[in-house]
Amino acid sequence: MSNPEAAPAPSAAQDPASDDVWDRLSVEAEDLAGREALLRPGLEAAILAQPNFARALAFQLANQLADERLPIATLRSLCGSAYQADPAILDAARADILAVLERDAACHTLLQPMLNFKGFHALQTYRVSHWLWNEGRDGLAYELQGRASNRFGVDIHPAARIGSGVMMDHATSIVIGETAVVGDDCSFLHEVTLGGTGVKGGDRHPKIGARVLIGAGAKVLGAIHVGDDAKIAAGSVVLKPVPPRCTVAGVPAVPVAGPCKPAPAKRMDQSIEDDA
Repeated sequence: MSNPEAAPAPSAAQDPASDDVWDRLSVEAEDLAGREALLRPGLEAAILAQPNFARALAFQLANQLADERLPIATLRSLCGSAYQADPAILDAARADILAVLERDAACHTLLQPMLNFKGFHALQTYRVSHWLWNEGRDGLAYELQGRASNRFGVDIHPAARIGSGVMMDHATSIVIGETAVVGDDCSFLHEVTLGGTGVKGGDRHPKIGARVLIGAGAKVLGAIHVGDDAKIAAGSVVLKPVPPRCTVAGVPAVPVAGPCKPAPAKRMDQSIEDDA
């Protein structure tokens, strides 16, 4: 098995020739540095001195997670190894950061999640830990999981399977278990749990479809399916399968309205009225 420090971080030539996300981040960083001198040194290091999105993302995660046992240089190289081996990680990261900008009314630039939003940072740490898990490097995968949990307050098992274009709004206390599956373009608010039931192994966590919106404090428990375009109201406890385009609420959660409009995760409409 290769030493993660032996693999260099991705070079500019290994990133796409045209990267709208990186171009926009660079412009935003230059603009902010010009308006706020106190932030210029940090922006220079994190964005303006970096050659591409891959290097900037590795820099950001490493600086958040490093300590004397896993120094910054080691973690930057580890992220670079993951991005080189599986470029889909970077594609997912780009979709994730765009999802935050598009869905979070408090987000006005790509720079905000890149530098400051722990939900985005926790999700990108998971993506590296998931790659490690699939490579059979479970010890290091668990190490990143623990660091992300301690640093960001978000606990995602590295074996979970999470699609792209996912937003974790505020993100504090989100928990996603080992056998959970999350589809593309979902949105979670803080204190969401995708948890298991019982102590036995095997398939024991929820399977969340695409474009699902899960409100703050909702708990989805057991190996149940939540269909595409479903909506789970804040504070609900979901113990039974949820059909596609269904809104559920309550403890335990039950259907409370007619079919919801497509893609509630993208609209971020948390009302429970009949919105068909």
